[in-house]
Amino acid sequence: MCNVIVTSRTLLWCLLTIATTLAMLAAVVTPTWLIGAPRRPGVRARGDTAERDLYSPSLGIYNRCIKIHEINRMYTDNCAPFVTSFAMPSDQFPNFWKASLIFFGCGLSLMLVTLLSSILGCCVQSIFKKSIFTVSGTIQAIAGLFYILGLMLYPAGWNSRRVHLICGDKAEPFNTGDCTLGLAFYLAIGSTLVTFICSVLSVQAEVSTSTDKVQEEILEGKTLICLL
Repeated sequence: MCNVIVTSRTLLWCLLTIATTLAMLAAVVTPTWLIGAPRRPGVRARGDTAERDLYSPSLGIYNRCIKIHEINRMYTDNCAPFVTSFAMPSDQFPNFWKASLIFFGCGLSLMLVTLLSSILGCCVQSIFKKSIFTVSGTIQAIAGLFYILGLMLYPAGWNSRRVHLICGDKAEPFNTGDCTLGLAFYLAIGSTLVTFICSVLSVQAEVSTSTDKVQEEILEGKTLICLL
């Protein structure tokens, strides 16, 4: 019979795992990693100081937000992926960004596995004779390393033509030029840090399920043990 064990530390670990996975997914799909200088629609670089109709274009790993021209001299926001395939030239889709997207994808895939295991951890405490918490924590640490690689590779692609269109010709690897870092970039950094925190918390989650109090309630025949 399966013993369902829920403690404050297992619950915290589970909730943080869910939150940081969703936060990193939001960061990757949000096109606000780089924010361009305010400009009028159709103006490529800084220089037009008029305030009327100014907007700030933005760029993500595989998508961007700009204003496109419509009829009657009207412009509308257009946020969409600029990637059609990984075979695109590096000027249009930097090779560093291709690698960065792959690393983020691998990290998110691993975190989805640990998200499932964190939920199952309430009922299943071991897998292949190893603690499910220890295994999940190790996987989360690996996911965090993938995130770090993705974060390091993204700035390395700032010398591409696509970045120059948004950030000006001064942009180069690890130099944003006329751009500023957007919310999505900081969200990705925060999610990476919390991923490592989750890895550490997995150890505490394991300890909390093997305390004397838990063992006493198991011996009493309880199948639902909740120690909050």
